[in-house]
Amino acid sequence: QVQLVESGGGLVQPGGSLRLSCAASGSTASISTMGWYRQAPGKQRELVAVIISGGTTTYADSVKGRFTISRDLFKNTVALQMNSLKPEDTAVYSCNARARWGYDFWGQGTQVTVSS
Repeated sequence: QVQLVESGGGLVQPGGSLRLSCAASGSTASISTMGWYRQAPGKQRELVAVIISGGTTTYADSVKGRFTISRDLFKNTVALQMNSLKPEDTAVYSCNARARWGYDFWGQGTQVTVSS
């Protein structure tokens, strides 16, 4: 089992920045990929960014150039730096850890609201 605890959400004005963090505990040696997903009201959950152990990253087109994902393998943490935030980035952001055999673990989610 892997437990994920997120922090860093909140309310920010358009153009502002937020940093989300996620700490993994438990069977962390089983994790191959970590990432962030988001779900806005009335929409399906979508991938925001993922990073594999080797450091390769993938971003949704809508966040490329604005968001940066990073991972600390020793601390078992993953962070999402979000810059130039837009109202359409408003969503519940969830941390994800995928085990080597394909099972997904999820955090509880943290609300990000971009509004003036």
